[in-house]
Amino acid sequence: MKFTKSLLKGKLIKRYKRFFVDVQLNKETVTAHCPNTGSMKGLLDEGNEVYLLKNDDPKRKLKYGLEIIKAKNNLVGVNTHMANKIVNHGLSNNLIKELNKNDSIKSEVFYNKETRFDFLVEKNKQKNFIEVKNVTLFRDKKTAEFPDAITTRGSKHLLTLIDAIKKGYKTYLIFLVQIQNMEYFKIAKDIDDEYHKNYLKAKKAGVNFLAYRCKINSKEILIEKKLKIING
Repeated sequence: MKFTKSLLKGKLIKRYKRFFVDVQLNKETVTAHCPNTGSMKGLLDEGNEVYLLKNDDPKRKLKYGLEIIKAKNNLVGVNTHMANKIVNHGLSNNLIKELNKNDSIKSEVFYNKETRFDFLVEKNKQKNFIEVKNVTLFRDKKTAEFPDAITTRGSKHLLTLIDAIKKGYKTYLIFLVQIQNMEYFKIAKDIDDEYHKNYLKAKKAGVNFLAYRCKINSKEILIEKKLKIING
């Protein structure tokens, strides 16, 4: 996924009210939209390098959006709204080897009245539901982790993926690692033990778990490499 224009580099001052970040951009302080309502654990140190996308829409109050933070020398894509676009690009361009050469790709498909999954892909008459989780947490140099806070919604998705298997679907959960230089992925059991338990339950039931790392720079973010999942 290419950005509509090159990103602008600044320095993080602070994030507040979940949706706002103040950034030192050249010699002025600007307020940018933060498109990630999660904890963003480990990313919000004052002075971190950040990359903003300027928008020219006169209807939008904020003229900048936060896209990337540099933390511990790694670029991290923090725009959760980009995750499905990146995976859609990956599915369409056969960058995910377990889900390549699909006959059809549909986005945001309802499974039942309460739940819709990010994608429904069909290949050789087999229907596959795919859920995507954006990953921005890393606490050592090579291992990405999810979640970065307790996620009851995430646990619900795991249980619904199990239910879909019983109805004849194949199901996948893709952990999209928007962090440079990662080689491994694991569930952050110490942050959300309930999610870890449901992950193990889903794995035993036949849900397919994949972790893919992104290539990240100020011009584009796209799927680059499969990571080894190391726990559970």
